[in-house]
Amino acid sequence: MKKKMFLVLVLVLILCLMSGCSILSGNRLESMFGNSTTGGKTISANSSADNVTISRDEYEDYLRLQKFSELADLYDVAQTDFYQEPDSDKMLEYAAKGLMAGLDDPFSFYYSPEEFKQMYEDDEGKYVGIGVMILGNVKDDTCVISRVFKGSPAEEAGVMRGDVLYRVEDDFYVTPENLTEAVKIMRGEPGTVVNVTFLRDEEEITFQILRKEIMVNQVESTLLETGIGYIAMYEFAGEAEKEFEKALNELLEQDIKGVIIDLRDNSGGWVEQARYIGDLFMDKGELCYLVFRDGTENHEYYRTKDGKADVKIVVLINEMSASSSEILTGALRDCADATIVGTTSYGKGIVQNVYPIGSNGAGYQITIAEYFSPKGNKVHKIGISPDVVVERPDGDKGIYEFADTSKDVQLVKALEIMREKLK
Repeated sequence: MKKKMFLVLVLVLILCLMSGCSILSGNRLESMFGNSTTGGKTISANSSADNVTISRDEYEDYLRLQKFSELADLYDVAQTDFYQEPDSDKMLEYAAKGLMAGLDDPFSFYYSPEEFKQMYEDDEGKYVGIGVMILGNVKDDTCVISRVFKGSPAEEAGVMRGDVLYRVEDDFYVTPENLTEAVKIMRGEPGTVVNVTFLRDEEEITFQILRKEIMVNQVESTLLETGIGYIAMYEFAGEAEKEFEKALNELLEQDIKGVIIDLRDNSGGWVEQARYIGDLFMDKGELCYLVFRDGTENHEYYRTKDGKADVKIVVLINEMSASSSEILTGALRDCADATIVGTTSYGKGIVQNVYPIGSNGAGYQITIAEYFSPKGNKVHKIGISPDVVVERPDGDKGIYEFADTSKDVQLVKALEIMREKLK
């Protein structure tokens, strides 16, 4: 019984932390658990009264505990009946994962300590692996290679942008749901080999790839022609906002009058970085505003201030531009007269907070609100429609050199529009 009650408390505390509710005080716990039921009457441990009055909040907390009784029973059964000694820590970890999975939101989930550490390593952009960026698409259940880092083991092996990550080693088939585990397998010690299978034009291609230390840059830039700069941003992670500002300043020193910002295949990341970049091009205002579950709006989270670069803007997006990419795109169109070129974006119009939890290095992220552009445009499950739609030709998977103004039809169109804007 003590074990069962302990498990119930642990699970409730996990739920409370994940939902942002306050932890029960000692007095409230005493009022809830200092009672026992005898002969159909509720008896207080500290009183001879037949009934104890508690608040509605305390009663709802009690009902919440009752809902965990089945999990407690299953835990006890595993401890006593399972044919091998169960791993209690792993059971609790999967219970936490299950709680978050029950939200039915692919963007809200629990991180094990190892996963939480890996997430921050990814954000820093330094790790041992094969050197690819992967976009998990829950709409079609595929994981597509959106970028192959220059000089990486993947590039040396022959992996190409647009390849679909299909299998790791002999029997791990990859989906967006287990992509984190697939990445974990592809990482390891420098100098070791991993077998990775891709789909290219529906044919399987397997490479033996040597793991090496990878250093990720999130921004690349160049001068396309006199007066027009080009900045490609791959992810809102690490110090991407500072990389972007540095690239912009270098282009401004070359006297550019317009900049093409390429957010194609950028799956997003930290919203604060989008605010920082938006602030480079916007006067005082807001990057976006949030709408919470109860309908309240917050217009103060992501403010911009006066002072902006005096340049014309064209933004490139596609169906894999998501989250912070869409936030920045919407703000630049609403507040900086940006022209949007490409195809309709992904449509992830919700934001998440990321928190540590417990004392063993675990964490979680949870969707807290839907966001809207400064002018009130909805993005979630709709996406951002370009001002100028440019589809890639059939068979064109975007496999070309950086800033290719001969084969990249979307970039070619963006350049044409920028020339017109500068007239």
